Amino acid sequence: MSGGEKNENHEDVKKKPTKGEKRRGRSPSKREPIVDIEDIMFSIDKVQTMRSSLLDWYDLSHRDLPWRRLDKGQPETRGYGVWVSEIMLQQTRVQTVVEYYKRWMHRWPTVQHLSRASLEEVNEMWAGLGYYRRARFLLEGAKLIVKEGGEFPKTVPDLRKIPGIGEYTAGAIASIAFDEVVPVVDGNVIRVIARLKAISGNPKDSKLVKQVWKAAAQLVDPSRPGDFNQALMELGATLCTPTSPSCSTCPVFDHCEALSISKDDSSVLVTDYPAKGIKTKQRHDYSAVCVVEMLENRGTSELKQCSRFLLVKRPDEGLLAGLWEFPSVLLNGEADSSTRRESINSLLSKSFGLEPKKNFEIVIREDVGDFVHVFSHIRLKIYVEHLVLRLKGEGSKLFRKQEKKSISWKCVDNKVMSSMGLTSSVRKVYDMVEKFEAEMISPSRAVATKKQRATSTNLSCRSC
Repeated sequence: MSGGEKNENHEDVKKKPTKGEKRRGRSPSKREPIVDIEDIMFSIDKVQTMRSSLLDWYDLSHRDLPWRRLDKGQPETRGYGVWVSEIMLQQTRVQTVVEYYKRWMHRWPTVQHLSRASLEEVNEMWAGLGYYRRARFLLEGAKLIVKEGGEFPKTVPDLRKIPGIGEYTAGAIASIAFDEVVPVVDGNVIRVIARLKAISGNPKDSKLVKQVWKAAAQLVDPSRPGDFNQALMELGATLCTPTSPSCSTCPVFDHCEALSISKDDSSVLVTDYPAKGIKTKQRHDYSAVCVVEMLENRGTSELKQCSRFLLVKRPDEGLLAGLWEFPSVLLNGEADSSTRRESINSLLSKSFGLEPKKNFEIVIREDVGDFVHVFSHIRLKIYVEHLVLRLKGEGSKLFRKQEKKSISWKCVDNKVMSSMGLTSSVRKVYDMVEKFEAEMISPSRAVATKKQRATSTNLSCRSC
């Protein structure tokens, strides 16, 4: 495993260490750890006392979360609610998920309701949570369940057939909603068990993870499997945290080998277990975004009287699939303003038939600024440009002809733009443009502009 196995053929090895010595050696931060991951099972006596201690603690101390208030007497509804919560909680903090979860369940209270939604509606509801593929999997899963009769799957094998449901999520739903006696293992559980057994290996090592699943299966309480699994995860999330564990208030501290070792050796810390994983290096990308705003009025004094923004739909596969954004192009590294504008001009011409001077008049074209948006594996620097234009002569007709092309786009007015569910990066781009426009006019005019935006849909605006 990546933590490093002891090479018994090395000339410095004089004897084979015992299993206890392997775990209770010096701090894993001070030498390459030696871990016997075959020996992480618990004794029968420890299993019984740990179950009791964890459940008693959970009953008194668990966080009051909306998905934990679901009626146990309605397993179908509970199964759907737990499913939604588990998908939302992937890669997202609990505090962030709570309000999203409430809004989602209010709009789509059952799997049947969700199955009738569109991907665009789901993406708008999801906007801001990130990792949008999760939302698409929820919708696809709901449609599949309804197509096959509408009964929510209750066992791990059946749940695994649903798009986006892996081993962990299937175990969580099956145990919490349907009392199936199965384990769940997430990052919190791996950390807790690694500390209980003083395992200093890489928490992402497949062999270690497989053994943790076996240990978790041994621990799970057969009478309250869902509560026990939540207790184990809750312990990792609230007390047995990565950097600041609260060992003094832990309900199973007296069973923790990492704590016992740290008490005997001050050079060893509980946080040495498990080993720190190596983070994947982020890729650095660069993008030019153009907020294209088309005017309908003939004067420049009332720019916001009637205008629309051009939005483009991303491909149905890949990063941020199926979501709406402003026209953008990827750049080959850092680029100056003229290079970015050339790239944007090429995009507008090829995709929309829009060409400066030829079929539209530039009213405003300014660089608004830039910012860095971080994805899990990409650090994207975004340059923002604001282009206000007025179509000339046959330009409007030419623009409408582009509907036959493969690229999907639409034009929305100010009110729609402000209320749309947009990704956090697209929303930031729009906010930057709004701030830029506000700074172009006097403070007294800024208030009037906002009022015009609120009533813009009542004006006579032609579609693109």
